[in-house]
Parts: sequence; C-alpha cells; structure tokens
Amino acid sequence: MKLFFNLTLLIFFFGICSAQQTATVDFKSIKADLSFSKADEAIHGKIAVRFEILEHTDSIFLDAKHLKLKSEVTSENNSIQHKNITTYIGEDKLYLINAFEAGTTYNVVFDYQMQPKKALYFVDDQIWTQGQGKYTSNWLPSIDDVNDKIEFDLSITYENGFEVLANGSLTNKTVEANTTTWHYDMQQPMSSYLLALAIGKYSKKSETSKSGTPLEFYYYPEDASKVEPTYRYSKRMFDFLETEIGLAFPWQNYKQVPVKDFLYSGMENTSLTIFSDSFVVDSIGYTDKNYITVNAHELAHQWFGNYVTATSSEHHWLQEGFATYYALLAEREIFGDEHYYWQLFENAQELIAQEEAGESTSLLDPKSSSATFYKKGAWALHSLREQVGDSVFKLAVKTYLNKHAFANVETEDFITEVEQASGFDLSGFENEWLNTKVLPEDAMVRSLKKSDFMRDYFDINCETYSESCKDYLISTVSDKAKIKIISQMPTHIEAEAFRNSLEVRQAISGYVQDIPKEIKAEYESLLNDKSYVTIENALYNLWVNFPEDRVKYLQKTKDVLGFNDKNVRLLWLALNLNTIEYQPETKQAVLDELIGYSLPKAHFELRMNAFRYLKLLGAFEKQSVTSLMEATKHPVWQFSKFAKTLLAELETNPELKATISDIKNQKTNKI
Repeated sequence: MKLFFNLTLLIFFFGICSAQQTATVDFKSIKADLSFSKADEAIHGKIAVRFEILEHTDSIFLDAKHLKLKSEVTSENNSIQHKNITTYIGEDKLYLINAFEAGTTYNVVFDYQMQPKKALYFVDDQIWTQGQGKYTSNWLPSIDDVNDKIEFDLSITYENGFEVLANGSLTNKTVEANTTTWHYDMQQPMSSYLLALAIGKYSKKSETSKSGTPLEFYYYPEDASKVEPTYRYSKRMFDFLETEIGLAFPWQNYKQVPVKDFLYSGMENTSLTIFSDSFVVDSIGYTDKNYITVNAHELAHQWFGNYVTATSSEHHWLQEGFATYYALLAEREIFGDEHYYWQLFENAQELIAQEEAGESTSLLDPKSSSATFYKKGAWALHSLREQVGDSVFKLAVKTYLNKHAFANVETEDFITEVEQASGFDLSGFENEWLNTKVLPEDAMVRSLKKSDFMRDYFDINCETYSESCKDYLISTVSDKAKIKIISQMPTHIEAEAFRNSLEVRQAISGYVQDIPKEIKAEYESLLNDKSYVTIENALYNLWVNFPEDRVKYLQKTKDVLGFNDKNVRLLWLALNLNTIEYQPETKQAVLDELIGYSLPKAHFELRMNAFRYLKLLGAFEKQSVTSLMEATKHPVWQFSKFAKTLLAELETNPELKATISDIKNQKTNKI
C-alpha cells in the first residue's frame, strides 16, 4: 500500500512539474539510429541524448507519446552513480529519475519503439513527417518546448531503391545487401518541431546559390518534365532573400521535397522543406496554380522561425508574419510592384472580411487566426517599413537576427531593434498594428494608393454599364482592372474582349456563363488556352449553352487531365456520362474510371473531386461508399471532415443508408 501511495505522489509530482523544465536542464543534442516497420507502421530507434543540468534536480523528462522502451536507459558518464537511472513512462513522457547534479553534462542511451498516430505518416510507398502542431515526440523522444533548441543527427536505415532525406548534410551512406543507412548531420540547434524526414522514390536536381549554399530539388522520376515549372525562380528567390535580409542562409544546405497527401501546403523544416505534391505542376498548370508563394514562404522561415523562434504563440506573428512579408518581397523581385500591391490588396480584403464577420483579433492574441498571424503580420511589417524607411528597417532586421541567433524571441526584441535603429518611439505603431483587434483600414488604403496601379483599379467602376466600360477591355488598363470590369458586366462582353491575356480570358470563362451566339466562336477558343482553370470553365459552359455541339467539345478535350486533382478529366467524365449520344458503348468504363479516382490509392484532392461528381451523378455504390467511409479517418483533417459531412448526407438516402449499414456490419463481423 505504501508503494502505491509513493508512486501516486510521484506521478502527481511529475504532472505538476513537467510543463516547464528549461530552467533546470538544457538538452544539447539527440542522435538517433532509426528504422521502420511498414507492416505495423512502427518506428524503431536507438537514441543518445546529451543534456546539461542547470539546477540540481531528482528528475527530468523527454516528451514521448506512447513509448515502448526496448532497453534500459543507461548513462555513458564514468561516475557509477550516474549510471543508476530509474525511469517512469507516462502516456506522453519518459521520466529519468536520478540525483542529477548542477553543472554536469550527462549522456544517456536507450532503444525504443513507437507506433505514431500523428506527426509521422506512412502513405503508400512514402514515409514523411509533419512536426508543427503535432510534435516530433510522436515518433522521436525529444522536447516539445520550442524554447529548448537541440542539435539533431539522424541515421536512417531503409530498403534499397529509395531516397531518404533528413535535416542537415548527408555525411555518409552505408549500403548493405537489402538496405542502406543514410547518415545526416546538423551543425546547429533547432526546436524539435522542425526535425523532419522524408522517404520515397525521388530523383534530384542540384544547384548552388550565389553564396555557395547547395540547393537540392527533389521530384518523382515520372515528373521530370515538371521540375522547371514547379521549382521556377527557386534559386533566384534564395539569392534575393540572402541579399534582402542581409544575413547568409544559416544552415548547411537547402532541400525541398514533395510528398503525397501532405497535411498543409508546406512545412519549413530546418534545411528540408516538405510540401504537397499538389504543387508539382506542368507548364500549363503553372499559369493557374504554382509553388512560388509557398516556396518563398517556407524559405523565409529558415530565418524567421528556424533561426530565431518565437517563445510562445503570443509572438507567433514573428514567424508567420515575417515569412509572409518576405515571400511578398521575393515575389515583388520577380513579378514587380503591381503584383506586390495586388497581393497586399487581396490580403487586406481577407482581413476586412474577417473583421466584418466579427472575428478580428490582435496580432498578439495567441488564439488569432492564420489570416491575422500571416496577413496582418505582413501588413504590419509593410507599414513599419514605410514609417522608418528601407535602410533603417533592413538594419534593424539584420541586428535582430544576429543578436538572437539560434535562440528564442518575443515581439519586444524586434521592436527594440527598430526603435534603436530609427530613433523613433514605436508605441503608436504597436497600438495600431499589434495590440488592437481593430484593423487600421484607413492606413491600409492610404498605403495602397501610393501605387498608381491601385489608384487606377479603385477608380474604375462599371457596375452601371457604359460604352466607356466596354472600351476599357481593349485599352491599356491593367489586367486586374479588366477582370474587375468583367465581373461587373458579364452580360455585355463582346468579341473584342477576348483579345486579352490568359488571365483576362480566364476571368471571361468564369464570369460569362450565359454565352451569346455572337461570341460563341471566341468563347470556343478558350478551350485552346494554356490554363486548366479556363479549359474546365469553358468546357462546362459551352456544354450547357450549346447542346448541339456537345460531342465536338468532348472530343476536343478528351485527352486533357488538368491538375493533380484531374479537374478537367473528372468534369469530362461527368459530362460524358450525361451525353447519351457520345461513345454510348463506353459508359460503364467511364463510370469505372470515375469511381477509381475516389479509391484510397488516389491523392486526397483527386478523391475529394471524384466524390463530388459521384454525388452529383447519384452514382455512389458499394466500392465508392466504402472508400468514403475510409476517408473519414484520413489524416488530412479537411478531407476527413468533408468525408464525414458527405457520408451523413448519403445516409439520408434510404438505399445508400442500407449499403452503409451493410458495410459497417461486415467490418464488425471481421473484427
């Protein structure tokens, strides 16, 4: 009974004291040898942890979710008493219990196993990680506290025929009969959420930055033709940011790799950005949807977030606001001032809509939305730079980064540097941009109107149709202004309007849905545009407006796939099924193809698109319903939420409800 009582007290003590230990212990390095079991989606590791005790303590902990120790935790220190380490495994922590002495550095080693439910994912023939928000401690005992920066070195053993990527430099590869061990070395510390690995079948394109940093761009071997449009301007943006920030890239190299079914657009793991393969595009897809913004954003994080890291979510804008702002600057370098101010305008529109919905928060509110942290944060930096001037702003940023290298920061750390560099009192700026939830709309409009391009855009208004508005569409006003006009007068578009850029023609395809016969030939020309969005819009609108030519339109677009979600192909399949006179003998094969895109092997965006069409067509059957039920447990929360909502809708159909019930019963019986 006494033993139970003491253990209960020990657990209670750990529960109270485990929240913060950075004042007690400083974790210096974690070296891990890792291997994987695909059959049970488990990770096996041998780990060596080095830490310095700052204050005498009887216990420390590593964050570790659902850990299984495969060996005792032992100390490599020479002193006998250092080797007598007792352990206690909680649900999410490994406690190390000993008389730890202040001023002493310890090295402990142990073997472990985990079956992560988050943060490390087995997707088809890929394995990849996503640590932010889910934490690395799901697959590697480490420290979730962002304020404890650690040097990580990973050695990863995996079957031959795959590429294995991790943070830092590849120092060696040990090739055996069936496996290869990849040894990666990091030379500087980082927060644990930035640790990453990616395993898959990849090819690589290598470049070197102007400053000599190795750049590696990974891609699926079958996507060789998509490398240039996917990674377009990557080296140029890297070189620009080094110059603009005034500080050399702080890591050994920079690698980028796409993965399937990634949870977000991209993740700025230190020296290894992982991004969604949805952004792997061909030269046509590049027009509509490309990787440039995400690419620049994740690259900027290598300084803002990785090199200097916010102490807490209260200061999260120091990461996301800065990354968004410097991505804007990189795009400005490539596309010019008009693009820059347009992005600021679009960000302002989103923030205003958020405020009108009563959802505005301050930049220092830890519960702020992504729009606030990212876009209001970028706007705050744009405004601050206008206030203090380019040279002062750049000096302050460079000083701020240098002073807090590989450390953690708060908002005042940055504000202090700007005040010292400028001699300004920035309390007014802080009140206007950081502390209040009220959006400074007047200041934003004044800033936007410094651009001639934006002034012209604001001045044009065609909500009331006039001949001058028609003339604007064949004038030299900006494409953005022309798109605004098209959105305001879609029923007045004439043939001359089609003599415009791809962007303006795409707007016509989206806004002009009722097609007058007078512009039929011009509208049909949209099917030739190098834009998958335009082709999708035009195909549908032409099919609806001119039933007599449906076969012609389907025949013309039968080989167009579209993006990774096959947007054009899936529309084509649906229209084929609804065009009785077109290829009547192939209808079952067409339906089978559509159903096939909804199945688990397909990309989640493709599956989502296929599910939507199956719903519209009333074509759900047992195989696709089973796939939809499986999708409710998909790790991408947007997709799983979509699947749950759609499944609930299907259950209102008595026939499908019975099918769903049968599938559930079959699964229960198997268990």
